[in-house]
Amino acid sequence: MKDYNRILVTAALPYANGPVHIGHLAGCYLPADIYVRYQRAQKRDVKFIGGSDEHGVPITIRAMKEGITPQQVVDKYHAMIKESFEEMGISFDIYSRTSHAIHHQTASDFFRKLYDDGLFEEKETEQYYDEKAKTFLADRYIVGTCPICGNPNAYGDQCERCGSSLSPEILVNPRSTLSDAVPVKRKTKHWYFPLQQYENWLKEWILEGHKEWKNNVYGQCKSWLDNGLQSRAMTRDSNWGIKVPLPDAEGKVLYVWFDAPIGYISATKELTEQWADYWCKEDTKLVHFIGKDNIVFHCIIFPAMLKAHGKFVLPDNVPANEFLNIEGDKVSTSRNWAVWVHDYVKDFPGCVDTLRYVLCANAPETKDNDFTWKEFQERNNSELVAIFGNFVNRTFVLMHKLCNGKVPPLHNEILDDFDKSLIEEIGSSKDKVESLIEQYKFREALFEVIDLSRKGNKYLQDKEPWKKVPGGEAKSISPEDQKQIDNCLHLCLQLTANLAILINPFLPTTARKMLHLMKVVDKMLEWSNAGKLKLLSVGYSLRPPELLFRKIEDTEITAQVEKLKAGLIVPNAENGSKTPAMQTAEKEENENKAAPEKSQIQYDDFAKLDLRVGTILSAEKVEKADKLLKLQIDMGSEKRTVVSGIALHFKPEEILGRQVIVVANLAPRKMRGIESNGMILMAEDKEGKLIFVHPQEQIEPGSKVS
Repeated sequence: MKDYNRILVTAALPYANGPVHIGHLAGCYLPADIYVRYQRAQKRDVKFIGGSDEHGVPITIRAMKEGITPQQVVDKYHAMIKESFEEMGISFDIYSRTSHAIHHQTASDFFRKLYDDGLFEEKETEQYYDEKAKTFLADRYIVGTCPICGNPNAYGDQCERCGSSLSPEILVNPRSTLSDAVPVKRKTKHWYFPLQQYENWLKEWILEGHKEWKNNVYGQCKSWLDNGLQSRAMTRDSNWGIKVPLPDAEGKVLYVWFDAPIGYISATKELTEQWADYWCKEDTKLVHFIGKDNIVFHCIIFPAMLKAHGKFVLPDNVPANEFLNIEGDKVSTSRNWAVWVHDYVKDFPGCVDTLRYVLCANAPETKDNDFTWKEFQERNNSELVAIFGNFVNRTFVLMHKLCNGKVPPLHNEILDDFDKSLIEEIGSSKDKVESLIEQYKFREALFEVIDLSRKGNKYLQDKEPWKKVPGGEAKSISPEDQKQIDNCLHLCLQLTANLAILINPFLPTTARKMLHLMKVVDKMLEWSNAGKLKLLSVGYSLRPPELLFRKIEDTEITAQVEKLKAGLIVPNAENGSKTPAMQTAEKEENENKAAPEKSQIQYDDFAKLDLRVGTILSAEKVEKADKLLKLQIDMGSEKRTVVSGIALHFKPEEILGRQVIVVANLAPRKMRGIESNGMILMAEDKEGKLIFVHPQEQIEPGSKVS
């Protein structure tokens, strides 16, 4: 492994268009903070860089929704995000913002360097334009009906109901969010970065040089590289953002994914005059912590930009987590299905480390995971309170009761197998946790710490020092029994000191509570002290016991579940959303009623449909589209490809040989680059589950339905 003299850690810049939720924390900010706190404990030269991403379409959309300016939006949410990170103990060395002048200058200089080196392609293309608002439209400024699930308010880049990636071309009845006008295509000029010119270098650098990267990161990069890279526009038509530093670029700004990662550089400049040591010296270890939706930008586009510039170091690792769902459903800010950090700290004062613990113990490191309030309660009560906190509390209670509140001596001559086993566990704990953190396996590392406290509880239970007190009075203990008690509690106290060191990267507030109980200073938390047995001096008086964690009650959990459900917003075609009260009233009103019929049509309208029986020959998931299956259907005289949005309801292998009704004369449509020739008919029950419409008996493929 390469030796590094300094470490530069970045965490993805959150959009300053809304507050922070726990999915953000679990995705990259908590893992980054754990890693940085560990590196600081190792006394290494490490800088932790963060900041708000204050440009791009999400900002302007939020400004429109709230009736304020984009600057007011970013000022409001930057302050809220920064405060939430501080409250959760995310220990940035700097938390900057891309609206700062130093960032505008840094990003402009970066663009100008690539431009002056002749690296951009200047292209004129057709893009969507709002003739009423007189402005070009980014994909997010266009809404329409999702062709996959029928959501009437899908965005031009993604449907937030079904999660499908979209483009304005495939939306049904597209319209501008600015004026409700139908967008038209107009020519516009932009500067493109030729990613394809860096494809061979990226393949060698990633696929050959970084096989140690996490599977989700390596796999997504390989998929992109295998499919071939294309030139990507690095400018946009907008008045909000960093102006393109060229004389013929009126109304153009830098693409947000060009300027945002440069924010890591500008923030480091803001932090220290020695910024170039961290960005330009080869003995720097650069680590990007991100969520999986940012993998392409941090592993392919930004490194290619850095390579093209020629001055900067490249990332050593990009540990990306998957997504954290909430109570079985995907986090959605538009539906308010989220647990907001600023709400949590108000509802659970003094319980920051509980949330840090649960989010790390259940981190989506290799797959999407689910946060539930019930598990939050169980992990707090059965792990933090009943295992870790219980061990520390029992140790201090017994030390004050049986050793006069002082650290007792260790009598080596009478150490037994229980003692020696615990000493061995303490000695090996440092290497276990250290190795796992260095591999970005924070869940496993945290488990090792909790497991060590579990072993401490078992050791106490095996030794039973309280049984050596006749009549419950310490003054009546025999000298031989006192030595046994001394050894037991001496080792338990040294274990407590080790637990403070090991838990510090994960639960820093808890570690400092333990320092307070032990009456020692922060220096003891240095990593070099882990595994040692002489951290607390014999005869040193310690404070009375205090509980490290409190129990979470059922009523608190019930309140949080009800709060989450009460705040849910469901998109609705007529008024944009439905509140929970509206949903309940509508459900009661329509109980046991069939879905409303559509408006009447004439027989001639129905006669235009060519419905035929088909047999599904093959089915496979469509790449990067969770909802879509690509079907090969035998239509009798031919075999057809049909793309259908049923992947969440049926596994491919379950529907092979199934007969279906196909709309055979539907005009072809491309979805995710696949031409779909037809549509299969499905029914939907009251719970929203899809059911095949099919003939009762096996029938010849291609048979007409009439």
